[in-house]
Formats: sequence, C-alpha cells, structure tokens
Amino acid sequence: MAAALELSCWGGGWGLPSVHSESLVVMAYAKFSGAPLKVSVIDNTWRGSRGDVPILTTDDNIVSQPAKILNFLRKQKYNADYELSAKQGADTLAYIALLEEKLLPAVLHTFWVESDNYFTVTKPWFASRIPFPLSLILPGRMSRGALNRILLTRGGPPLYHIQEVEAQIYRDAKECLNLLSNRLGTSHFFFGDTPSTLDAYVFGFLAPLYKVRFPKVQLQVHLKQLSNLCRFCDDILNSYFRLSLGDG
Repeated sequence: MAAALELSCWGGGWGLPSVHSESLVVMAYAKFSGAPLKVSVIDNTWRGSRGDVPILTTDDNIVSQPAKILNFLRKQKYNADYELSAKQGADTLAYIALLEEKLLPAVLHTFWVESDNYFTVTKPWFASRIPFPLSLILPGRMSRGALNRILLTRGGPPLYHIQEVEAQIYRDAKECLNLLSNRLGTSHFFFGDTPSTLDAYVFGFLAPLYKVRFPKVQLQVHLKQLSNLCRFCDDILNSYFRLSLGDG
C-alpha cells in the first residue's frame, strides 16, 4: 500500500484552490500525475511557526519546497513528464528557471511589497488564517522574506533598493508573459495535449496573478491581454479543480 501523502498548504479564494503560487504548483502537479494527496488547508488552528509551506508529509518524510516535493512524488512513481522527450525535459528546466528569475519577483512584489495590495488584500487574507498571536507577526515576516528574495535575485549593484528595481521587475515580468504566450500559442498545454511539470509551474505562478482582486493591477492588466494564458488558467481550473474549489 502506498504511503499516505498529506500536503499542508495555503487555501483558496477568488475561485482558486490556493492563492499561494508555490502551493498551487504542487497541487496542480499532483492532479496532473495522479498523486493521491490529502490536502490540509492551513487555518487559524495551524500549529506551524513559519510560512514555509507547502509541506508534504508522509509516514516517514517531511518535504518542503515545490521542486523537492515534485522530485519526491516522481520517486513515488507519480510522474507527469513520462511522455516528454529529452529536449522537452531540458526546455522544462530552462523555462522554470526563467519563471523564477523573471516572473516570480513581480508576483512577490504584487502580493507582498506593493503597499496597497499588501495592506488591503494580502495581509488580511493570510492573517485571518493564522492563529493569534502569530497572525500579528507572520504576515510581516513573509513580506520581508519576499522583499529579501526579490533583492537577492535583482538587487545587485547598482540596484540596491526596491524602488530602483521595481520598474525593471515589471518589465522583465511582462517580457516573460509575452514569451510564455508565444510559446503556448493555441496549444492546450506547453508540450501538447497532456499537462506536465512546466504547466504546473506556469499555472501556479499565473493563476493568483490572474484571479486575485488587487487595487494595484499593472501586471494583471498585461496578463489579461494575453488571452491564451488566461484560457490556459481557466481550463486547468475547470478540468482539474472544479469539484474542489472553495472561496475560502
């Protein structure tokens, strides 16, 4: 009998099974590969002390970080990439690196650094799901972590401050979205008719940007002009998550 697989992750809202990109990556990959995850949504009874989710727990393993969780699932024979060629496998790694370098900083900035978005949407949403008194501390810690992550990847000389890198972050993100749109074209998924690891990553990064209602939406506006990427997100939501959606 296969080991029980339990995923602790942030929950959903705005028609999404999770509003958290890295949780969504793992949830989508599990759907694509047939991994029987028991999803445990974090709420205000959560006993964790940090925001380092998603976390996969089995009988004798605790795995965090999407890439490590996906590798673990592949070792358990839940592989969404069986049909990919060696070149497509290499392309997958290249595109994931591109997403993390060019798109993730803008997603983090949209959620955690842009002050209007953070104070009106992100902070209240996450705080409502974290037990007191951690709810007073953890959102701010997550915001600082997001800022540090942005600056680590983008803040080398001469760009030291978030104000200096902000315009470049959004330029890079828009270029990345354009590239993804051109690569997807009219296909259902990035490598044909079957979803794979790359589709899980793209969906995880794009869907919150597409669906969450923010007051400051410059990247969302650009994404919504790329109709094939929006259709891609909608198709995955409708095909794989329709029965499990809650507005959390």
